[in-house]
Amino acid sequence: MNPISTSSPPSRWSPEYLDALIASSPPSLQLPIPPPPPRLIPNAIPLRPQWLGDGRGLMPIEKTVEKWPYNPQHPTAFSPPPQAFQAGPAWQSLPLPAPLSHNVTPSQAFFDGAHDFHWEGDFHVDARQYNGARVNNITYYNAQNPQAATVNDLQGQIQQPAGNIERARLDSLPKHPDMSGKKGEYLPNSRELDVDKVCEAESTSDKLALCIHGPAGIGKTTLAGHLSDEFRSAGRLAAAIFLGAFSTETMGPKTIVKMIAQEIGSNHPRAIPKIVEAMDKCHGTSLDHHLQKYILEPLRSLSHPQPLIIIIDAMDEWRDHLTFVKSLTSLNPEGAVAKFILTGRLNLCASQLPGIDSLSIHTYALGPISKEVIKTYFEKYLGAVPWVDGRKTSPADVEKLTELSGGLPMWAATVIALLSHPFNESPPHEILSEIVGSRRQVGGSDGLGELYGNALRRLFPTSDAQKHFRRFMGAIIILQEPLSLFDFSMLTGIPSHLIDKILFALSALQTRSPPSGSERMIHPATILFHLSFLEYVQAKTTETSFATSAFDSHATVGLSCLHQLASLPSPCPHHNFRLRAIQHYVVKYWPYHVSNGTLRSSNQTLMPGGVGLVVEADDGLGKILVKLANRLGRSGGDHWGFQVACLEVAVRIDDGNAEAWSELGCCYRARGKRMGGIQMHKEALAAFRCALQLQPESHPNHADSLDNVAIALWSCYQLNGNQDTLNEMILYAHKALMLCPAPHPDRDNHLNTLAIAIALTDLYIYNGDLQMLKGVISLHREALQLRPTPHPERSQTLNNLALALQNLHRHNGGDIDALSEAISLHHEALALCPTHPDRSTSLGNLANALDELSRSNGDDEALNKAISLYHEALALRPEPHPGRSGTLTNLANSLKARYHRSGDISTLNECISLYREALGLCPAPHPNRSQSLDTLAYALLSQFEQNREVEVLDEAISLRRELSILRPSGHRYRAADLQDILYLLEMRLEVTGDDRDRGEIDDLEAELATLDDGCEDSNDAGSDSDS
Repeated sequence: MNPISTSSPPSRWSPEYLDALIASSPPSLQLPIPPPPPRLIPNAIPLRPQWLGDGRGLMPIEKTVEKWPYNPQHPTAFSPPPQAFQAGPAWQSLPLPAPLSHNVTPSQAFFDGAHDFHWEGDFHVDARQYNGARVNNITYYNAQNPQAATVNDLQGQIQQPAGNIERARLDSLPKHPDMSGKKGEYLPNSRELDVDKVCEAESTSDKLALCIHGPAGIGKTTLAGHLSDEFRSAGRLAAAIFLGAFSTETMGPKTIVKMIAQEIGSNHPRAIPKIVEAMDKCHGTSLDHHLQKYILEPLRSLSHPQPLIIIIDAMDEWRDHLTFVKSLTSLNPEGAVAKFILTGRLNLCASQLPGIDSLSIHTYALGPISKEVIKTYFEKYLGAVPWVDGRKTSPADVEKLTELSGGLPMWAATVIALLSHPFNESPPHEILSEIVGSRRQVGGSDGLGELYGNALRRLFPTSDAQKHFRRFMGAIIILQEPLSLFDFSMLTGIPSHLIDKILFALSALQTRSPPSGSERMIHPATILFHLSFLEYVQAKTTETSFATSAFDSHATVGLSCLHQLASLPSPCPHHNFRLRAIQHYVVKYWPYHVSNGTLRSSNQTLMPGGVGLVVEADDGLGKILVKLANRLGRSGGDHWGFQVACLEVAVRIDDGNAEAWSELGCCYRARGKRMGGIQMHKEALAAFRCALQLQPESHPNHADSLDNVAIALWSCYQLNGNQDTLNEMILYAHKALMLCPAPHPDRDNHLNTLAIAIALTDLYIYNGDLQMLKGVISLHREALQLRPTPHPERSQTLNNLALALQNLHRHNGGDIDALSEAISLHHEALALCPTHPDRSTSLGNLANALDELSRSNGDDEALNKAISLYHEALALRPEPHPGRSGTLTNLANSLKARYHRSGDISTLNECISLYREALGLCPAPHPNRSQSLDTLAYALLSQFEQNREVEVLDEAISLRRELSILRPSGHRYRAADLQDILYLLEMRLEVTGDDRDRGEIDDLEAELATLDDGCEDSNDAGSDSDS
């Protein structure tokens, strides 16, 4: 890649233009580029500043609407020969899904790169899917012909019935591509026994899901297609999703749930009202909530006498399949309403995936097709091969091919394709001779790999041809949407005439036809090729001549995207301008390619030699990217993926931009708080350190940078318990505080006071120095003096001081005066929040202090008051309030304390019910899931001690096992978790006499022997205050 230096007119990159751009953009719009015009998102129609463009379908229109310029694909003079895309007879029999429809576009962006995180959310509204309607005097517009759409066209639309409105909203959900004519041919008599067994298992089993698994090329997709046809004809099909038929790189679980709902509504129109209701109620809610509202309730409304079937093919080809499968546990009791058939290479029951034991699932291993069927297939299609010199296959050749196939239909279809394709100088009989000369039966992907390797050596015999193949193949592997030949050439730098030749050669291995009408487009590799081939060319074991690198391809395309962005025409804020297809592509996917093609570090930029992309304007490109990220952060909604992508690009093209590093750290810190896990906090710490290096002591933001590093260290310490991290955090926090002595105007606002207080509190626990704890209280008292009534932060400061006093009570021999003062401060804080959004927090903190008082002196009245306050706080935190799970846990803790005093089993049952609800609101990787698992497991142990039911003990063991997965080797509580599992297993062994746990017990004892004896006990993890 060559360094690029470009320039653009100042008006294009000016802050005034950016401000005008953001002001004209809807709050829910996720702008994916440095300053785009207001109408860059393909298929979205920005009509006024306030949109309903949140993916729910309808966009209100007021006053005037300008014409929306239709953007056809850029015409090209270069077109591959038609025969390069024509599928011969062999392709019609392939067990493969259909290509991607134009209407299926990614609804999100995410930053993947080295961090393996991905964000899900609705990105734009596909205007082509709308039907016009008028509700409450607001027109909802269908851009069937966006090129000619005007206000008069809109006002002339006829009002439509409510049913059409609901259908229009259903059509706004993500659509599955059209599979008509694209499914692999179901060979007669090939899977009768399998179909009978699957149908029998579905009708007789009470399991929620059936996992059909088998190796690549065995015909899982063809079977899934046949099953979908069978269940559809019986009126039992709810939805069929073929994940191999379209790119799922940027599709999260919620997007697939919505796609399933769209299929349900299309197959069963009576379910549409419930689906539309879900569209209104599920915004921002959990995946479990989406499953209930988008799938279960619509199917339940049909009142079908038998469960309806949802088929999802190629599950393991989707990066989020583990999250989705685990979420299905919430539907376990609903097998009478819906059942799932999942296909993939992975046997889920044997996978030992976290939480798979909780899923109601059974499996079916799909074996090879019989030799008789494969032989019949060869006899049929070998006769159509264009043999030369009167040659043809012998019965011995057919027998040998049948034997070599190993019963894999993909291998057989590929052989027919190679023999039928007019590539190179080799006649078909020579290719056949080479294939039948193999001494190894397929038996799996190795045989397919050998076949692919031989074919590629014939198709691309020279080193230059192999180089062009690697370049082209890598580009289409990372390509996200179809592009014209001209645009693809411009994006990748591959000459058009070479693309023609490569396409023609690769059509020999192409297993899927492109969507009708798009034969002249360059498609993503997943649309045209079988997964086994794509895995082969990306495998580390593939010979160097044909091994492709997705990272290198992302880097090349990412740099091209940046070049395209810098060369966009100068817009006028009040007028539309046309964007070509390649510009639409660049606008949508530059963060994806750049982030996946760049190694992030402070001394490494996207371009060689540290050369950045320089734009001559009032602001450089890096600063504009920071501004854009800031605007996205303030626009409402979750735009984390775009924010991080903007900032990751900014620090690459200008790694001396301290502001960009600071903002990047803030983005990672926010993600770490939301998702849990230490990796995001480490990324935040690395970014904040880079910003600190660029802001020395003389810099006015030096104190803020110190503070950011301190907070990041504190977040890491909370997850790793490393005392060195804690000591370093205190050092940075003290330095920052010293830069803001009284009466510094920012001293009261500075987070250093709180950061030092928290750090010293934990440090006291290590060394027992009570003076440190008293120093914490002194710092909080100083902060409180700087925030008199009516300071908006006084309530928060009162709570902080009260919590510190509660710590003093715990660690100073039960200092009741400290606890009494804490309760008084909590009362004052609560009085300052009669209708404040933080009232629920103050209620929880006061309840926690009263609960602590009750535990200290046995005061039942204090305990009852605490429970009452927790109930009030819970009422202020309905689902999906992010603090609901914490309040549920704290209320359950108090009820458990009441149970231990009264022995009332109904109180314990209520406690367990609350713990279960709290756990359900904390799906992995929620940071509080480990706490919820811990508390529920302890409560179940108490229940077992009452009723001695082994099933209760089994559930407690299952929860403990999951907890041990969330706290792997090196976690501060690992030893305590292992001890808890060991205790429960030994108890089960004692109760049942079943020796099945002996091996696990021995393994636990062995691991515990290797751990330090000083690991802290985590049994009190569930009693944290709600702060």
